[in-house]
Amino acid sequence: MIREDQVRVVPQVAANEQSLRSYLAEEFGFDVRTITAVRILRRSIDARQRTIFVNLKVRTYINEQPTDDEYVHTDYPNVSDRPQVIVVGAGPGGYFAALRLIELGLRPIVLERGKNVHERKQDLALITKTQQVDPESNYCFGEGGAGAYSDGKLYTRSKKRGNIEKILHVFCQHGASTNILADAHPHIGTDKLPRVIENMRNTIIRCGGEVHFQTKMTRLLLEGNSVVGCLAADKEWHGPVILATGHSARDVYRYLADSHVEMEAKGIAVGVRLEHPSMLIDQLQYHNRQGRGKYLPAAEYSFVTQVEGRGVYSFCMCPGGFVIPAATDKQQIVVNGMSPSNRGGQWSNSGMVVELKADDVEGSDSLRIMRYQEDIERNCWQQGNMKQTAPAQRMADFVNKRLSYDLPKSSYAPGLISSPLHFWMPPTISHRLQEGFKYFGKHCHGFLTNEAVMIGVETRTSSPVRVLRDSDTLMHVRLQGLFPCGEGAGYAGGIVSAGVDGERCAEMCAQYLQQIV
Repeated sequence: MIREDQVRVVPQVAANEQSLRSYLAEEFGFDVRTITAVRILRRSIDARQRTIFVNLKVRTYINEQPTDDEYVHTDYPNVSDRPQVIVVGAGPGGYFAALRLIELGLRPIVLERGKNVHERKQDLALITKTQQVDPESNYCFGEGGAGAYSDGKLYTRSKKRGNIEKILHVFCQHGASTNILADAHPHIGTDKLPRVIENMRNTIIRCGGEVHFQTKMTRLLLEGNSVVGCLAADKEWHGPVILATGHSARDVYRYLADSHVEMEAKGIAVGVRLEHPSMLIDQLQYHNRQGRGKYLPAAEYSFVTQVEGRGVYSFCMCPGGFVIPAATDKQQIVVNGMSPSNRGGQWSNSGMVVELKADDVEGSDSLRIMRYQEDIERNCWQQGNMKQTAPAQRMADFVNKRLSYDLPKSSYAPGLISSPLHFWMPPTISHRLQEGFKYFGKHCHGFLTNEAVMIGVETRTSSPVRVLRDSDTLMHVRLQGLFPCGEGAGYAGGIVSAGVDGERCAEMCAQYLQQIV
């Protein structure tokens, strides 16, 4: 017999399979010795009250063994002799597009401006050592995109874009833990995601596709209003193009604007990274002076409010994680967050950002939000002594408009410098953050504290432009054979949604090729 049940248990029962078996046997009235296997299908933590519970959906096998795998396998055929499609970018949008193309019998040629996931790691370490950023290999550019070394969270609020479950199953097939299929907020971890990404690349190559690193696209190849390929690394690559460059490829945006490729400015969110001791967040979220204890994970939080008509909210919360330097060029400071798989670090951080709509910035051209980003990042770099040393301020000092004469210890490896963020950040951002922090502090006593430090600036929350495409064909509104894809084109907001959009673009590209044959 196989049965599925929803149960609500204390953390120590959820954390131990034998305890869970005993609980299920007692709760539903059968002999524990007859339970041959238990699979957790869904898992979430309810920390709203002082007694913490774990909500589980479990599948219990009684007197029989599981015959199915924990995840659905996808078959990838050999496509060596099939028509090719150019995929620009080896982030989640690009790689999931490439894998889906293989499923559909097409040969992907992936062009990536940065390095492979292992070589890229060496350049990331140099940012701290040299205070310099390689403009082609950094936390945003390279195999795996911005998510590879910036966290690996697999949670999306979007339920309308496509098959989210498929994305998670493909990750499992390439080495991710099957825990991501059960967790309410799945997370692979920065330490484990590179291996998964490398396995995805190996699948593409084994099936006859190609992946080329340090191969930067500089121009689209046109025949009339049809895109027939692109120029990259001084070589022409022929085929329809899936453009999945990520949200920081500003040179691509400038090229598209100069070439009169239809785009529009898109709203983003701007703010800071806010870092607390992880023990403090555990204490606040789990209502316990002892913190999370032995059986609970590092605590998460999510805050949102409205201040003067704009959203103020936490973004990309990283429990037990690190703040990292995410600039992509000289004279910029940009910060982001990441967490290892065990989320065991002594700090927890989150983006704390203010909604910025396209109409909030004067002008009518498509790149005005991008230039707004650039101005803030350049100013931040100047405040940081023109290095990757980030300007920072204690949280309560910021709210009270006081200079922080010292700063707490931080996970941000290049170092911090005390700076009056309340003074030099745009007033529409700093004022709304101050009011938002007051609101969050009232609803979570202890959250608004000088034990927390604000680190500037968080600006790469999403793409500052949207490359216009037809909602049915996903093809550019004017250029046939061009498929703007993922977060960089303005149609996704993280790893999962970018992967879903990559798959959809691959499907539409396959339909396009069938029509023109």
